[in-house]
Amino acid sequence: MKIKHFLSLLIIALCTVSLSATAQSKQQRRTDSVFALVKSYYNDKLADSIYSLTGDKFRSQLNADAFRSVCNQQLFPLGDIKGSSFVSFFNNKVATYKIIFGTITLQLSMSIDQYDKLEMFLFQPYKEAVADRMEKVATSNKMNSPMDIKVDSAARVYIQKASTAGLSIGVLKDGKISFYAYGETVKGNGKLPDANTVFEIGSISKTFTSTILAYYVNEGKIKLTDPITKFLPDSVKTNPALKDITLLTLSNHTSGLARMPDNLDPNTDELNPYKLYDKKLLFAYLKTCKINSVPGEQYAYSNLAVGLLGTILTQVGGKTYDELVTEIICKPLGMKSTMQHITAEIQPRLATVYNADGKATLSWDFDALAPCGALHSSVNDLLLYVKVNMNPANDKLGKALALTHQITFKKDAKLGLAWHIITINGVEYIFHNGGTYGSSSFLAFNRDKNLAVVVLSNCGETVDNVGINILKGLQ
Repeated sequence: MKIKHFLSLLIIALCTVSLSATAQSKQQRRTDSVFALVKSYYNDKLADSIYSLTGDKFRSQLNADAFRSVCNQQLFPLGDIKGSSFVSFFNNKVATYKIIFGTITLQLSMSIDQYDKLEMFLFQPYKEAVADRMEKVATSNKMNSPMDIKVDSAARVYIQKASTAGLSIGVLKDGKISFYAYGETVKGNGKLPDANTVFEIGSISKTFTSTILAYYVNEGKIKLTDPITKFLPDSVKTNPALKDITLLTLSNHTSGLARMPDNLDPNTDELNPYKLYDKKLLFAYLKTCKINSVPGEQYAYSNLAVGLLGTILTQVGGKTYDELVTEIICKPLGMKSTMQHITAEIQPRLATVYNADGKATLSWDFDALAPCGALHSSVNDLLLYVKVNMNPANDKLGKALALTHQITFKKDAKLGLAWHIITINGVEYIFHNGGTYGSSSFLAFNRDKNLAVVVLSNCGETVDNVGINILKGLQ
C-alpha cells in the first residue's frame, strides 16, 4: 500500500466552517495540543496511542488493525520526526504542519471534533508556499481615501499570491457603496472584474435557502418545528434516526446529520462532486443513515442538511430551487445576476475559476444538493441583498429576512437561520462565507455600524482574511 493510498483512507472531508474570528486562537491551541501528542506517540512508535486520539468519524473509515498496519509498514519506516513547524489554520478547522523526517519532508493536515478527537489526519508531500508575484497586480482602487488604503492593504496580501486570479470587493459604509476590483477575470486576459462579474458564491447560497424557509413559515405553509418526516417518502420516514430532526435544525446545522452523505456517486467527476447526486440518492441515504448527535443539541456544519432543507422547500413550493430563489428573492430586489443555472446572456460575465494552487478547474454543477451551494452572483447583486438584510422592509420578503436573523442556537456557535454570528474586535456581524474548488466568497454586515463587506474571488483560496481585515479597518 503506497502512502497516497493510505492517505485516501484517512482523509475525512473538510468542513466549510463559519466561525468567530475571535475563536480561532482557542481552536488552534486545542489542535496544537493534539498535534504535540501525535508527535510524541509517533516518535515512540505507539500506533495504538495515536489511534486512541481519533474520534468516531475517523474510526468509521479505518479500524485499529488497519491503522496499526499502515503506521508500521508506511509511516514509522520514515524515521523519527526531526522537526516540525506550523503552516496554516484553514477556516478555523484544519491545521497544517510541516513535518521533517530523516529522508523526507511531508505536511500533516489535522482537524479535531468537539471532543478534541482527530477526524482528519492526512499526510501529503510538503508544498513550499508559492512566492508572491513581483509585479503589482492591477486594480481599480484609486487609493484616494483612508477606506481605499485599508481595502488595498487587506486585498494585496491575497491578490499578490501567484495562485490567485481576481477579486471583486463591495463595501457599504454609512449608506455609501464603494467597489474595488483586482486581478483578472481570466488569467492572462488583462481584464479587471467589475461589479457585475459573476462568481460562484458557494455556501452563501444557504442564506437564500433559509430566506425561502422563513418566507414559507410566515406564509403559514410550514413551521420551523415541523419534523422532516412530514415531507419524506414513506420508505424513508421509517428510519427512526430522522424522527426528531426539524426544518429548524436543518437550517441551523444542529440536525445531527453528517456534513456530506457517504453515497456520492463514484462515477461523478471528482472535480465536480455534486453533479450527479440526485433526489433518488439522497432518499436512499436517508433511508438507513444514522445521526451524530441529538437534534438541536450540537452545532455541526452540514451541506447535506441544507441540501435536504431546500429539497423539502421545492416540494412545498412546487418549483425548482432556481425558480424559488428568483421569484421570492431576486425579482423583488432587482437581482438580475443571481441564479443557479448560467444563461447565455450571463455567460460572458462569468469569471473563469481556479483551484487553490492556481490551476483552472471546473465550475460546480448541482442536483439535489443545490440549496447548499449552487448559486452564482455578483457584487452588485449581493450589495442589493445585503442592503435589504440590513434594513428589511415591512413586506413579505423583508419579514422573511428579519426572521432569518433571529438567534436560534448559541451553544457551540451563534446562529440564526443559516446565518452565523461572528465577533470581530468586539463587534458582532451577521455572516456567511462560501467556497468551491474554484471560488471563495465572504459576506458580513452590522446594522448598527452601518457597515457591510462583500468579497468574491475566482480562486479556491479562501478570502476570509480579506473580508475580516477590511471590517477591522473600517468598523
